[in-house]
Amino acid sequence: QGQLMESGGGSVQAGGSLRLSCSVSGYTNTPYSFMGWFRQTPGKEREGVAVIDSDGSTRYADSVKDRFTISRDSAKNTLFLQMDSLNPDDTAMYYCAASKRDISHFQLRLFYRDSALDQMGYAYWSQGTQVTVSS
Repeated sequence: QGQLMESGGGSVQAGGSLRLSCSVSGYTNTPYSFMGWFRQTPGKEREGVAVIDSDGSTRYADSVKDRFTISRDSAKNTLFLQMDSLNPDDTAMYYCAASKRDISHFQLRLFYRDSALDQMGYAYWSQGTQVTVSS
């Protein structure tokens, strides 16, 4: 079973930066997979922020394009999210996630192509880290 643990959350003023990290263990490498960052505020649905697949392809929510950068160090099984130009709307609990393993690689690729930012394609989740941006 995959285990994900993130770090790097905290409080920052608007315009500042934070870097989130997510270490992955017990998630055996497969020919194709993807990982992502999601966030959630009270009373709202969890939303996809940024995702990356094992080919290096990335997707971003419109609200964070050109401000957030997702990357991964496959050798260290670590996922990163560099967040720049933060604003109060970025305040949320942030989660990292890894894709399902019980469906075919073909289905995974289709899902990533069509719905990469949808949480339905992810089966492994971290416990969450709070990011608070003050104005």
